[in-house]
Amino acid sequence: MPDTSQAGQPVSAAVPSDAEWHVDKGLPRALARILALDDFEAPARRYLPRPMFGYVSGGAETNASLRANRAQFDEIELSPRVLVDVSARTAKTTLFGRGYDAPFGIAPMGGTSMAAYRGDIVLARAAAETRIPMIMSGASLTRLEEVRAAGSTAWFQAYLPGETGPITRLVDRVARAGFDTLVLTVDVPVSANRENNVRSGFSRPLRPTARLAWESALRPRWLFGMFLRTLLVGGMPHFENMGARIPLITRASRGDGERDRLAWTHLELMRRLWKGRLVLKGVLAPEDARIARESGVDGVIVSNHGGRQLDGALAPLRALPAVVAQAGGLRALPAVVAQAGGMTVMIDGGIRRGTDVLKALALGAQFMFVGRPFLYAAAIAGEAGVRHGVRLLREEIERDMALLGITKLTEMTRERIRPRYTSSTNA
Repeated sequence: MPDTSQAGQPVSAAVPSDAEWHVDKGLPRALARILALDDFEAPARRYLPRPMFGYVSGGAETNASLRANRAQFDEIELSPRVLVDVSARTAKTTLFGRGYDAPFGIAPMGGTSMAAYRGDIVLARAAAETRIPMIMSGASLTRLEEVRAAGSTAWFQAYLPGETGPITRLVDRVARAGFDTLVLTVDVPVSANRENNVRSGFSRPLRPTARLAWESALRPRWLFGMFLRTLLVGGMPHFENMGARIPLITRASRGDGERDRLAWTHLELMRRLWKGRLVLKGVLAPEDARIARESGVDGVIVSNHGGRQLDGALAPLRALPAVVAQAGGLRALPAVVAQAGGMTVMIDGGIRRGTDVLKALALGAQFMFVGRPFLYAAAIAGEAGVRHGVRLLREEIERDMALLGITKLTEMTRERIRPRYTSSTNA
């Protein structure tokens, strides 16, 4: 016998309800079947030339850290409660005293304007419209002043050498542009061994080669709709925010300065110069979190650079609890941190689903950042694509909160998670 509703009407298990399956007919065609963040990758692969896609998607060496970032989320199971009134649930949160509509933002990504037309502006505008933060990369092809003007929720992320002059000049420039949060990435003392870049034909700056021309010609939508459009409207893109202006395509090499000299003394200089929020990105060791807190840093982003620097580095989710403990409290909720004089703890790396966000919250993170999927979204559908991605992840979080039996993000504590049980058998 089929199940029936109270009104006596049969309910077919074979036909999904609107809540289970819904395609928004108002979306652009490119987005109609994008149901989760991972769905952006395949169309982006078809749209982008092989060198561009390889640069965005790849990690370092064997991609071990890249794979581990995702795998760690699968090691945790969720423990829901039932018969809880969750009708008033909300995913809104507060970070550094500012309210946001979701507990995640857009991670910094260099060269976004090689993948999406005016990519940095697209990401900044979409983030502001959806009320989430976006971290602009120092390796951007757009002037930082333009990005801040386009999006009031934008932060700036810097790659800096261990030299007083460049540090002083950049801090002053970022302040004059109106940014309130400055992020210093600290896990790039030298460039990583990204073998995938060599194999896919990518270099920074790009070198004019027959292979690059051929790979670009194979993607005419990207070639005409993004690259040639960029050249026609604004001329050759340049790296705008890392010292000397270097064109995107050139035979010259790009000097990154003496990053291997960057040390805690330079961070202390930045703390004296910078009056806004100061965040360190790339922290994995609890000892570094302690030093950062003692140095007056406002927050850290637990990160292994998306698996793009040291291959085999600790996955951020695994490093998170120990960093939280050093930041100012075992459960680093905003109220606790404020009372303890600690830091805000954020995380990036491998976050793709609402359940990933909730698992990280349970382990002490206060905010998450997501990178590649939003760049893919910008590439295939511009601002509409990024807004769609934000909506998908936010709706997943709110749905998962209901299924877990919580109404506020602060209720996502360690009691709501369990390590995945693994059994072993003797061969």
